[in-house]
Amino acid sequence: MKIGLIGYGKMGKAIERIALERGHSVVYKIDSKNTIDQVDLTVADVAIEFTQPGLVIKHIETCIEKQVPIVVGTTAWQSELERVSRVVSEKNGSLLHASNFSVGVNILFNINEKLAALMSSHPEYKAQIEEIHHIQKLDAPSGTAVSLAQGLIENNENYASWKSETGSWPEVAAEELPIQALREPDVPGTHTISYISKIDTLTLSHEAHSRDGFALGSVIAAEFLFGKKGIYTMRDVLAF
Repeated sequence: MKIGLIGYGKMGKAIERIALERGHSVVYKIDSKNTIDQVDLTVADVAIEFTQPGLVIKHIETCIEKQVPIVVGTTAWQSELERVSRVVSEKNGSLLHASNFSVGVNILFNINEKLAALMSSHPEYKAQIEEIHHIQKLDAPSGTAVSLAQGLIENNENYASWKSETGSWPEVAAEELPIQALREPDVPGTHTISYISKIDTLTLSHEAHSRDGFALGSVIAAEFLFGKKGIYTMRDVLAF
């Protein structure tokens, strides 16, 4: 399969290495010096996009217009998902997006929802989410933490919304789920969901050891998307 990389930072380089290991070729690498307007996108079977929230919508719409399937790992753009979905539908395009492509994290998403449902009848346990990432990460809380929060809220009747602060725990109302976002050097990503009562604490956690899990998942997603039309997520890839 011919893969185009939109974004060639540390993540793009990890994706390139894993794509080559899996027998694919990388036909272009888009970055600040080689922009999307300078490249023939159509030489790729699938494009994989990891850039910045301010750039991602243009990248998605350009690929859809050119009929290039696109896998999107950039986060903090989902407020535009409804509009993007209409574009994909109108153009009969192909989009696969996820807040996190790690197989382990997507298993965590699934377990988080099941645990949230179990804990719904135990309001004495107060839930909280902590996420730690490297200092270069632009969005806080992370897209993964937001996905975990949404999954918990949808399955636990004790919570109606979430509230986040960077570097400390936010003050929250009874039905608000607190998220603490921490930024530390050289941390690929750690997410912890805790349920705390007066007598004990139940903890669910995922710690990434490197970017390779995200990179591998994005290549697996590209393999899944190849030859398909429509909008997909990692739930479809992993058949949850």
